[in-house]
Amino acid sequence: MSLKLPKPFEIMATIEKSTLKFLKDLEKNNNREWFKSQKDRYDIMHNNMIEFADDLMSLMLQHDQLIPMSGKQSLFRIYRDVRFSKDKSPYKNHMAGRMKRDTPYLRGGYYYSISPGGKSQLGCGFWNPNSEDLKLIRDQIIADHKPLMKILNGKKFKDTFGELHGEKLKNAPRGYDPEHPAVEILKHKSMYVNVNFTDKEVLSPGFAQTLNKHYKAIRPYLNYMSDILTHDLNGHALY
Repeated sequence: MSLKLPKPFEIMATIEKSTLKFLKDLEKNNNREWFKSQKDRYDIMHNNMIEFADDLMSLMLQHDQLIPMSGKQSLFRIYRDVRFSKDKSPYKNHMAGRMKRDTPYLRGGYYYSISPGGKSQLGCGFWNPNSEDLKLIRDQIIADHKPLMKILNGKKFKDTFGELHGEKLKNAPRGYDPEHPAVEILKHKSMYVNVNFTDKEVLSPGFAQTLNKHYKAIRPYLNYMSDILTHDLNGHALY
């Protein structure tokens, strides 16, 4: 996909108040009858999110290589899969989008969720990597944990994201030293960051740039993880 020139700041798409209002109303009226009666409002909300996603994608393509897709394709459907859920609400009460880095050598992905009431957030990193990747991550950390710890303890990472999130084991993984300096990282089964946003921040004209700035800030972590996930312990490329 060819790079798109970013729009000037003042004409980039913004998330409208009506979008948050629709999602707030949907949370209170999560049923098919109400949704059908509000289809025109949904279409306006959906188009607003598509325009926002397109502009965010154009910003991201200036500095990262992403799997080609349109803004519309990057958005998750609002319809819930209720087949195996106790909650039979047919719709999500948020709108979310994702972007994934392209080629086997660029790992990790970007996620954001728009939800009223200060519940909007972004996430970046690795959610539930498969067992082969997780073992490689842990073995690479055991071989040399200092580069990762330098990133995670860096001022920019700390100020922007705080710390890594994700499900963790209670104890060190079987076969790994419980006294290892990076044992708390070794316990992770998922390794990602997230940041929450107020409704005021979401509605601001520069919100796409705000997300883009955070995504840029996580790049050293994504690039490090991409490197260790595409090389064996001797430094030889796996692909």
